[in-house]
Amino acid sequence: MNRTEKPFSSYSGYLALTVVVMLAIFAFLLLRGFQPVLAAACVLVAVFLAPGLYMLQPNESAILTLFGQYIGTDRSEGLRWAFPLYRKQRLSLRARNLNAPTLKVNDKRGNPVEISAAIVWRVQDTAQAIFDVDDFERYVAVQAEAAIRHLASRYAYDDGEDLAKGEMTLRSGMDEVSLALRSELQERFKAAGVETVDAKLTHLAYAPEIAQVMLRRQQAEAIVSARSRIVHGAVSMVESALNALAEREIVELDAERKAAMVSNLLVVLCSDKETQPIVNTGTLYN
Repeated sequence: MNRTEKPFSSYSGYLALTVVVMLAIFAFLLLRGFQPVLAAACVLVAVFLAPGLYMLQPNESAILTLFGQYIGTDRSEGLRWAFPLYRKQRLSLRARNLNAPTLKVNDKRGNPVEISAAIVWRVQDTAQAIFDVDDFERYVAVQAEAAIRHLASRYAYDDGEDLAKGEMTLRSGMDEVSLALRSELQERFKAAGVETVDAKLTHLAYAPEIAQVMLRRQQAEAIVSARSRIVHGAVSMVESALNALAEREIVELDAERKAAMVSNLLVVLCSDKETQPIVNTGTLYN
């Protein structure tokens, strides 16, 4: 059965404390006036009222029950008083941090990755937190781990040819992934009356057993991408050079000389080392 929080209006503890002190004074005066029965009555009333006093700090609540029945939640501050037979259980409403342990899970491609997150949460509904789950702090920790594992399995660690264009990954979409994690945590924490304030990934890496292999793969992809850009740029420069020579009529080149020029320029532009010029003292045909 899901319970919802009920507000409880307590009384000023200072007024109750004043009454208790006055009763103690009256009891003392009555005792000196040789009226022990009335003095005892005042003492009994004071002793009965005193346990109803309790103190609440800012962002702290008290859940009140009577013989196992939920009465309400007091969210006021300072010295308060309620019926002495009420059982008062304090519960902090402050934001709390949960640093999830580093988990090893498989991403969308099945590659093992290490992932962890920092989660900020607070109790929103005190009745649900106390009565709907056995231990809400343990519940939060377990559900956070389950949410992180589920999130990691929904996305690939990094971009690849097998992914659709523009598909979000754990590495490239950190902000979006964090929002998705926060949304899933909120849905999971709802049963315990807990609110997710913030959630961020704090660690993301390939598992050690495949880290070196994946690093070489990333380096190879980077080299191929860089070479592709270099070749594309070199072809554009060669084309511009040939067009400029033809437009200005500086020299006439037949197909064979154009091929030789293109070959030489591409070697110079695409080489990753310094090239040494060779002066041809003859002709292309000798």
